[in-house]
Amino acid sequence: MKWPIIMHVNYCEQGQTIPEMCHKAVEWGYDGIEFRGTHPTMSSEEYLDAIESAVKSSGLKKVLFGGPSVTDFEEAMKFYKIANEKFNLTVCNMAVGRIPGGSAVASSDDWKKGVEDLKLCAKIATEVGFKFALEIHMGYLHDLPESTMRLLDMLNDPAVGANLDYGNIVYLEDTITIEDSISIVSEKLYYVHLKNSYKLPFGRVATGLADGAINHRDYLKALKKYNYKGLLCIEAPRPGDREWFAREDIAYLKTLIEEI
Repeated sequence: MKWPIIMHVNYCEQGQTIPEMCHKAVEWGYDGIEFRGTHPTMSSEEYLDAIESAVKSSGLKKVLFGGPSVTDFEEAMKFYKIANEKFNLTVCNMAVGRIPGGSAVASSDDWKKGVEDLKLCAKIATEVGFKFALEIHMGYLHDLPESTMRLLDMLNDPAVGANLDYGNIVYLEDTITIEDSISIVSEKLYYVHLKNSYKLPFGRVATGLADGAINHRDYLKALKKYNYKGLLCIEAPRPGDREWFAREDIAYLKTLIEEI
């Protein structure tokens, strides 16, 4: 199985310019970058133009975007239409229903609001011609595979699926196994995030992809078992020299892919 490898932009949020991000990602062997859905100092048009120029000059193959739920439908539709014209989007990451405490404390109104937000996202994805992947993330309605599937089943629209981030799931209590997580979301698994950490008495500490408690060899074997054919995105949620981490993490991941 040969999965395209995406670099999350957080590897290059230490002062690097957009051209530097793209050129470095290609140099290190990544197929694409998951960018933020907005830029702090540029308009949407300026941001997308800057990425387009850097993609053309670097040879980067894939561009994705990640962001929260749609707050301005018309602006979001405009952004993704332009982005799709420039980059031929296939899948973009997203989130809805930010709730401290997550799905365990969500009310019926929270679930209703989450589905309504997803309907707007599904409308954008359908009209533009790509798919959204709902990231399994603590502090949201979709903090576990089960709650994510509950939302997706309530929506019942193929334009939105799941982004499995097991590196987020392990921060919660009573963590289920990697294979069980994949099994639950497998029919709607559109995207996968990878990162690692290990547990200490005072909490979890983020690590390199090869260094934490998550066995990514087993993770990839399980993805292969369930015939996952999408993208793999590596994240760098820790301080330090993230450019070095980007090289280490992709070298490890490519070795695993070759061996399984």
